[in-house]
Amino acid sequence: MHSSASNSGKKLFLLDAFALIYRSYYAFIKNPRFTSTGINSSAMLGFTNTLLEVLEKEKPSHIAVVFDPVGPTFRHEMFKEYKAQRPPMPEDLRKSIPYIKSIIQGFNIPEIDVKGFEADDVIGTLAKKAEKEGYKVYMMTPDKDYAQLVSENIFMYKPKRSGKEVEVWGIQEVKENFGVDQPDQIIDYLGLMGDSADNIPGCPGIGPKTAQKLIGLYKSIDGLYENTDHLKGKQKEKIIASEEQVRFSKELAKIALNAPIDFDEEKFK
Repeated sequence: MHSSASNSGKKLFLLDAFALIYRSYYAFIKNPRFTSTGINSSAMLGFTNTLLEVLEKEKPSHIAVVFDPVGPTFRHEMFKEYKAQRPPMPEDLRKSIPYIKSIIQGFNIPEIDVKGFEADDVIGTLAKKAEKEGYKVYMMTPDKDYAQLVSENIFMYKPKRSGKEVEVWGIQEVKENFGVDQPDQIIDYLGLMGDSADNIPGCPGIGPKTAQKLIGLYKSIDGLYENTDHLKGKQKEKIIASEEQVRFSKELAKIALNAPIDFDEEKFK
């Protein structure tokens, strides 16, 4: 583990609420938990356990839980099909959200959402601001898109799942897991292969392995399009034909760092 974090004592945890809530809900899907009045409490239980574990094990000096806002975000304005393929939230999960928010308030932890910006944009904005203030920042989420934000002082904290322990990804782990030279190339990688979870189109026929190889060779989407004469056959045709879509996909995959929110040290204590 990154033990240097504890030395300065400035250790901020930012939790990606819905990613963790969905995960908790589905972790109990075969054996859901219910209250005596018949409310499905799987997500509440899983989320609370996750929160307790972080507080006890990691002892953050500062913490916040970040939710997606109600209503569309700037990405939906850019691309109305954004996340359009996602099924609606299961009704019993939707009903547990207010309870989860009450639990977070009970811990006296701020819950944040910013109109028009997704949780990852808010977490990205806060992480970069806190880093400038000398914090070690841990973004707690199972979502791979966050790898683009990793830096010397910003880490991904992937919660444990089905027998796998917690994983903390710094720059080295991002490089190893994605085969990139630096974390911000993840944006190019996602733009090229697309992301079915978010309905980001990418280039048809380019999967993770090929995207990794091409970004490895040409370093970025710009680099790739400067070198299309090195490509061959069907792959070349597809990449050239999809240029506009690939460049647009990169914009969609990029986490915004300009969400209108300040890092308030006192509030997050």
